[in-house]
Amino acid sequence: MDNHQEVSMDVEAQIEKNDDSRTLPFSNFKKANLPITLKFENVVYTVKVKEPKSWLCQTKGKTKERTILKGLTGIVKPGEILAMLGPSGSGKTSFLTALGGRVSEGKGKLTGNISYNNKPFSKGVKRATGFVTQDDALYPHLTVTETLVFTALLRLPNSIKQREKIKQAEAVVSELGLDRCKDTIIGGPFLRGVSGGERKRVSIGQEILINPSLLFLDEPTSGLDSTTAQRIVSILWELAHGGRTVITTIHQPSSRLFYMFDKILLLSEGNPVYFGLGSNAMDYFASVGYSPSVERINPSDFLLDIANGVGSDESQRPEALKAALVAVYKTNLLNNVINEVKGQDDHYNHSIENSGDSSKHFGDWPTTWWQQFCVLSKRGLKQRRHDSFSGLKIGQVIFVSFLCGLLWFKTNLNHLQDQIGLLFFISSFWAFFPLFQQIFTFPQERKMLEKERSSGMYRLSSYFMSRIVGDLPMELILPTIFLIITYWMAGLNPNPVNFFLTLLVLLVHVLVSGGLGLALGALVMDQKSATTLGSVIMLAFLLAGGYYVRHVPVFISWIQYLSIGYYTYKLLILGQYTENQWYPCGENGKLKCYVGDFEGIKHIGFHSGLSSAFALAVMLVGYRIVAYIALMRIGKTKSG
Repeated sequence: MDNHQEVSMDVEAQIEKNDDSRTLPFSNFKKANLPITLKFENVVYTVKVKEPKSWLCQTKGKTKERTILKGLTGIVKPGEILAMLGPSGSGKTSFLTALGGRVSEGKGKLTGNISYNNKPFSKGVKRATGFVTQDDALYPHLTVTETLVFTALLRLPNSIKQREKIKQAEAVVSELGLDRCKDTIIGGPFLRGVSGGERKRVSIGQEILINPSLLFLDEPTSGLDSTTAQRIVSILWELAHGGRTVITTIHQPSSRLFYMFDKILLLSEGNPVYFGLGSNAMDYFASVGYSPSVERINPSDFLLDIANGVGSDESQRPEALKAALVAVYKTNLLNNVINEVKGQDDHYNHSIENSGDSSKHFGDWPTTWWQQFCVLSKRGLKQRRHDSFSGLKIGQVIFVSFLCGLLWFKTNLNHLQDQIGLLFFISSFWAFFPLFQQIFTFPQERKMLEKERSSGMYRLSSYFMSRIVGDLPMELILPTIFLIITYWMAGLNPNPVNFFLTLLVLLVHVLVSGGLGLALGALVMDQKSATTLGSVIMLAFLLAGGYYVRHVPVFISWIQYLSIGYYTYKLLILGQYTENQWYPCGENGKLKCYVGDFEGIKHIGFHSGLSSAFALAVMLVGYRIVAYIALMRIGKTKSG
């Protein structure tokens, strides 16, 4: 079978045929499973931009359309690297996102035709595609090997045994020259780990684990020194010459990197200025009257200058030069590009008619729901144990618990007001603490979730449940320690039944408050805004909790029925006292009164305990449902 026949094969059918070949070590499958030719014809991408409000003119912000990409046409074949060059804001990343099938729903309108072996983007193409983002979204506390092993366990299909998946991850570590740092954590801004070049190679390794036929990379050399950048591009060159189609954006490559790219697409404000062989770029611009002012110049520097409207003729305005270059491209190059794109249509159509559709043989996911849940749970525990059980948090909880125990030391029914004050403090403290612990969960993981969901790595439900279940030990251990210390020091009801009822109420309260934090974080997806909103909401709940204000006006009394603290405070009182229980009252405590008649408890009452428990149960489930629905928009693309 020759190369043209291989390229023309149906994407999903060939992926199914070659699934078992992925069990080979990475160094043994230099050739792509399925060569894919990527074509794009007259691609236009338009977004709606909201203009800022004018304070001086008192005008409302209007929404207008802005065209990011303006009619891009071209073709990239297996074995070729296409490098997209252009100034910042020229549309490189937007175009890469469109080619990779990752245009988010509702964010813009994409027109034109993008095809993969003359077929539209599908789940089969998605499984054969690797996409390396610019920001290297990686978990900081995982080592290099752990990062790649977890990726292999999630992305490689069940036709490969777990042992073989791990071997394949280890083979990728060796192939990318990461043996020296394989047991080093990734690190982050405030956590020392691997170098920038090593991080980038780990990101590339995550994608080549699946032996992709298409590989997209957004600024893979950004922020790297020239030697490291050369090594990264050399890896891409080897991958491309194994029959893969590689498309990358790059800002300003050195001259030796420039000549490693097979094709160049030069963009200027979303317009194509040049598309063709990288080796012909300088000759083309010289032929249309644009030559560098000096003999020896980095080709990419020259191309970026003219894309910015800076030419050798200083009298020519930048906007005029840009318009001239676009017009020259349409006159001299566009027809040749269109002919190249159309030249293989007949061959593709013939092969597609005979290839059949094998998509029905594929599941939507490489692994089962349970496998995803288990792997994500294990990965989450490894990553988050450092934050949840940090010395600072443990020390904070133990300090507050002992402080409470000392301030309320051996209080009894002689100081009933003090005791109910302690119960309200417990409900307040364990409302804010889990709220702010959980409110950062999804905003911090947004980039990772977008990246992995866009790759089709796992179901949202398996990720969400792994977070909920995996966080349970971390959420419940600290409040349990707190209560064990404070409860007995403060001299609350010593009956074991009362203690365990109080503990049960506290743990449910913590889970409900944490659920509110998850919901707010998922809805807002901005840490500062979510924190502010959470503080305001919890403060309102606190004021309506039944301790500070006992006679709430009718028109605002509805807040207490939404308050987590209101129901928790009531249940804590019910867990400590009975309505007909005696306490010392009167002058010097010589009289005995009913607890149910105590002023601070009377308005709370000893009724509706079941309804309070039911309200907390509804909140426990409801807040998490809200969080899940809010997360459904993350990683959702128009192309599936």
